[in-house]
Amino acid sequence: MALHNDLGFKGEDIAKHYLVQKGYEILEENWTFGKAEIDLIAYLNKQLIFVEVKTRSGSSFGMPEDFVDLAKQKQLETAANEYIELMDHQGEIRFDIIAVLFDQQDKYTINHIEDAFWPY
Repeated sequence: MALHNDLGFKGEDIAKHYLVQKGYEILEENWTFGKAEIDLIAYLNKQLIFVEVKTRSGSSFGMPEDFVDLAKQKQLETAANEYIELMDHQGEIRFDIIAVLFDQQDKYTINHIEDAFWPY
């Protein structure tokens, strides 16, 4: 398996534990619909939260959250709509980004951007 995949899985695990510590209930991990994947689906205060996790080993090419482009947002929206319909969720939703940035000493910072975007 490629090293960038290992880093991505590590970032998703860190994000999951971060959310649990904040009181979120994790409903799904790596939920897919067609070609779209939602890294984490969480629940808090009667709200479904669709979380995109971006992990990077440095910021030379930009911050991790900068890589959630419009195409990715559209994919997330498509998958989220399917999940909402399957679960018959009638409440509020939001899309979050959790950016995990590692440094050379394998230490990391987390940037949790709540309500990061609303797909078009």
